[in-house]
Amino acid sequence: MAARRWRGLPSGNVSDCPNGSRWIMDVFHECAQDSRDVASIVLGLGSIGCFIAAAFPQFYQACRTGIMDQALSIYFLLGWLGGDLLNLIGSFLADQLPLQVYTAIYYVLADLAMLSLYCYYRVKNGGRAFPAPINAAFVFLSVGSLSSLSLLGSASTEAPGAFKGRSLLSAPGDELGPKPFSRTEIIGFAIGSVSSVLYLCSRVPQICTNYKRKSTSGVSYSLFALVMLGNSLYGLSVLLKNPEPGQAQGDYILHHLPWLVGSLGVLALDVAISFQFLAYRKGRPGSLEERGALLGEPDES
Repeated sequence: MAARRWRGLPSGNVSDCPNGSRWIMDVFHECAQDSRDVASIVLGLGSIGCFIAAAFPQFYQACRTGIMDQALSIYFLLGWLGGDLLNLIGSFLADQLPLQVYTAIYYVLADLAMLSLYCYYRVKNGGRAFPAPINAAFVFLSVGSLSSLSLLGSASTEAPGAFKGRSLLSAPGDELGPKPFSRTEIIGFAIGSVSSVLYLCSRVPQICTNYKRKSTSGVSYSLFALVMLGNSLYGLSVLLKNPEPGQAQGDYILHHLPWLVGSLGVLALDVAISFQFLAYRKGRPGSLEERGALLGEPDES
């Protein structure tokens, strides 16, 4: 997204959004001119709340069982981080909604914390060192995440006029019709598309790990339940937002399509993981017994 879009106008400037909610403009730098726009922002905030809460049950479960390195697939975590990193970059370049960018920033930070905890238990439980490709991917994604967050922080401090992306805060009279995507937006759209593919692919290793173990012990279902709820609210918040002046609903959906696929598309795979929790809930060994059994098995990562 153009940084101008999600950085917004100076606080109190409502000249480009005469019928909008002033407090939403001041707090979120977004133009909300009717109940649909307000509902979109409320759902977006609910989505962020779900994603913020989602990580904590898994952190608790990891500390309680001590088998996070066995319960979660490293490929699931790396795929999730890769998808979130590309989601952040693509959202910025493709001029997505401000709350989409804010949510994407939190995604990356939470993923880094989750990976750090995974590596801690991997070392604590005496697991083998990761193969070179996984180490390289981990370093590349971690450095890329920190660099992206740093660059976005720098971009947000630049003058608004330095960015000329499309904005929901544009005055209706300034646009005679829908503008074609700029080269930057096309690049962001492509990156967002790759991100949605990574989101879809990241669930497969975790489904396979649960199936091989015939257990979901060590994995918090609240993590997936809250992610499912967050993705649903995220998708609805994007769909409810009014298109820009002069932009058709179909063009608006197309502009946000990769992010809709990345949020709503993974629901089917998360439902599959939910069924695994139901299928493996009976006869699950206690955490101590399972930990001993798992640590005695060859490492499959």
